[in-house]
Amino acid sequence: MKLSFVIPAWNEEELIGETIASIQRSASKFEYEIVVADDASDDNTAEISKQLGAVVVSCNNRQIGLTRNDGAKVATGSILIFVDADTLVSEDVINETVEAIENGVIAGGSFPTFEGDIKIVARILTPVIRTAFYILRLAAGAYLFCTVESFKKSGGFDPKFFAAEEVHLVKKLHKLGKFKTLKTRVVTSGRKFRTHSSMEILSTLILVSIPGIRKIKKRKNLWYGPRKKEQD
Repeated sequence: MKLSFVIPAWNEEELIGETIASIQRSASKFEYEIVVADDASDDNTAEISKQLGAVVVSCNNRQIGLTRNDGAKVATGSILIFVDADTLVSEDVINETVEAIENGVIAGGSFPTFEGDIKIVARILTPVIRTAFYILRLAAGAYLFCTVESFKKSGGFDPKFFAAEEVHLVKKLHKLGKFKTLKTRVVTSGRKFRTHSSMEILSTLILVSIPGIRKIKKRKNLWYGPRKKEQD
């Protein structure tokens, strides 16, 4: 069993090194590869990734679902593990992932813990969303895994969605086999909660929750806008 970690990235020079290093430490006992899908970064994301041994795929999508698809196209493993570029992966998370696959699970995810101080709206909403994801058997984009076979059968990430694309993929994967929400959690950056207002975050979450809404395309600056400085 070979694991392919696919990391979509845009201007992630500050954090992607730590993400790659966490995977290298935690997956060392398995056969694995790291694929970074670089979405036309204008910083040192690609160079840092190459220096750390990752395979770098260049693309220009400004859409995270398509970027994940581009990374998956060149992956050579039998298991795809999509990890956000600001997320730290532990050995326990990977061990539980492999164990789930060996027990017949075809897809699953780890709902993240957010590092650092986050705003009160995030502290209130996070456990609510986590519970909803568990009940509905959904996965967050920070860490989502599936077999290559199920990914291909599902058609991958749907290009018409500019947000919540992982939720729509998981719904398709449910039809193909068993899904598991991992007990262990990855740790992802809480920077968006520190660099965007509560209203920006809340309005985006509301828009994402409405099926079929197209306005979310106009909100992609939350993901691809200029990096704001974190407030103390």
